[in-house]
Amino acid sequence: MAEVTVIGGGVGGMVCALLLARQGHEVRLYEQSPRLGGKLAEHHRDGFTFSLGPSLLTMPGLFRELGLRRELVEPEPLCRYRFADGSVLDARRDPALMAAAVDRLAPGEGRAWHAFHDWAQGCLRAAGRTVFAGPLIQLRGSGRPAGEARLSDLMAVAPGRTLDGLARRFFRDPRLRQYVGRYATYAGSSPYRAPAALGCVPALEHGQGVWYAPGGLARLADDLVLLLKAAGVRVFLSEPVAAVETSCSRVTGVRLASGRRVRADVVVANTDAAALYGNLLPDRRRLRGIARLGLSSSALLVLAGVEGRTPGLPHHSVLFSGDYEREFADIFDRRVPPQDPTVYVGCSAVDDASQAPSGCENWTLLVNVPARNPARWPMRVDAYRDLVFERLAERGHDLSGRLRFADVFTPADLRDRYGAWGGAIYGAAHHGRLAPFRRPANRGPRRGLYLVGGSTHPGGGLPMVTMGARIVAGLVAHDFPGSTRAIAGPAAGGGR
Repeated sequence: MAEVTVIGGGVGGMVCALLLARQGHEVRLYEQSPRLGGKLAEHHRDGFTFSLGPSLLTMPGLFRELGLRRELVEPEPLCRYRFADGSVLDARRDPALMAAAVDRLAPGEGRAWHAFHDWAQGCLRAAGRTVFAGPLIQLRGSGRPAGEARLSDLMAVAPGRTLDGLARRFFRDPRLRQYVGRYATYAGSSPYRAPAALGCVPALEHGQGVWYAPGGLARLADDLVLLLKAAGVRVFLSEPVAAVETSCSRVTGVRLASGRRVRADVVVANTDAAALYGNLLPDRRRLRGIARLGLSSSALLVLAGVEGRTPGLPHHSVLFSGDYEREFADIFDRRVPPQDPTVYVGCSAVDDASQAPSGCENWTLLVNVPARNPARWPMRVDAYRDLVFERLAERGHDLSGRLRFADVFTPADLRDRYGAWGGAIYGAAHHGRLAPFRRPANRGPRRGLYLVGGSTHPGGGLPMVTMGARIVAGLVAHDFPGSTRAIAGPAAGGGR
């Protein structure tokens, strides 16, 4: 049995602590805030509840395997896409219905969507044997099943084309290329630079569904807290860690902000990788490597309490900009908030009356913006919030006269709450054909040090950080043989 310290109580840290405790380790988890869950958080005001992080769940089987039994509901449609010309695509889970919807939008393109979906399914299968299963550089002897990965899998996961290039391979209609390009934002990246491998996401959405947890997705964090307690994990809230301590080539424990030292054989950092190598365990070489990758995008959230009910409003909508290339050039090249942003609209009150007072709706408006202090934007935050409402009205959702309030959550809030470098949601941007190989590794530079979370391999989002936790648990079992029991549940990368 090893003594394990987990730094950070986001979902990646919670799942990692749970799996390591089930292996038989003595596990302590230290969280700087007064609650667990990380970005799986909520904002409450005047009877309204808003998700500050993920609001829908993919790959629910990963969480079932951990022991979560909460009932989930599946919104219909999966998402409504509205394009700049006013046309609409309602994404349906059933591939045949989705292809028919594509044909209605762009006659003749339904067959192309089927071909795109087939490609996505093949890419997802390859990802299950490579990116989702463990470290990419070391395929054998690294705590993962040997002999499953093939060179062809690596080519399928990271081919030499961008996501936009993939979209152009399958679709003639520019609206459908924009639809495919949207999947780059799942990794905080630009479709014109992100690898085509992100095109596997539709295989997840149409194969395993997109789900909502009644009461809000933050209830999953509540469920994980109960599982941690049952597994014997000792949780310390409002207890920031100041440093990871080492001796020669291995970790020896952590030093808390209070000055107290805690011994550990294993330290798992569920922090931004830049925060780890910049502050907790300074390493200039690794920090420079992260800096060379560039930052992912950040987000501006507008949390609107809305009077009345909107007929036919889906749980999720995406209102596309008129010039997608300019939008991402604004974010990543000019590093300014786009003047014509794509606006994501989430309204959980559509499916869950507990999220807003009777006769009202909770609108979460998300706009991708650069990871940069808003004090350096060319316009004030309140002015940009008003611009978002203007764009919303231009695209068919005029909330004039219906607003009770509109609270704003900025990149500075992400930075201050979660230690996110520059307010970047996913740490480094997922750009370049070798992007899957370049993210910070799960195994750190000292024996016993491991990284988990959205800024590390395999990436951000609830399923990715959960798979990252499984990867780390497998690495610990491999690196500390004889001190663990078998990991409960299927191997890393399980889905349904």
